[in-house]
Amino acid sequence: MLLELDLLQFQPRLRLSKSGDTAFVFDPIRRKEVALTPEELMRQLMLLYLLEEKKYPAHRVRSEVGIRVNGLSRRCDLVVYDAAVKPWLLVECKSPKVAINQRTFEQAARYNLQLRAPFMVVTNGLATYCAALDFEQERFDYLEALPEYLG
Repeated sequence: MLLELDLLQFQPRLRLSKSGDTAFVFDPIRRKEVALTPEELMRQLMLLYLLEEKKYPAHRVRSEVGIRVNGLSRRCDLVVYDAAVKPWLLVECKSPKVAINQRTFEQAARYNLQLRAPFMVVTNGLATYCAALDFEQERFDYLEALPEYLG
């Protein structure tokens, strides 16, 4: 189920800068400037959505969480942790030029095999999907909105 999220509404709130020919955006979670790529733009817009619109607590959100998948180092774009500091929501961000398809979901699902977060989001800014995962039943259900943080 495609979610109706207007992530571009948060674009004016981004803290942008430039050094030479390189544009940067300030990541409030990592507390540093990072190169502004199309994927990073989506990560930062989604982050603002989670913090400002959904009121997820900033101290429970991490950017670029390192994991190992099939022996390879990978990074999850955003992970929200619950009050027990267990992964609760995984967010995989893509450039708007990258279509959200089965392959995109499979990548996020592979990452989530390590984390076992009960909720997973995939977005490219144009299309956003959220699913609730049931690991015991080995099934998932698309949601009409991102879950409320109950922490």
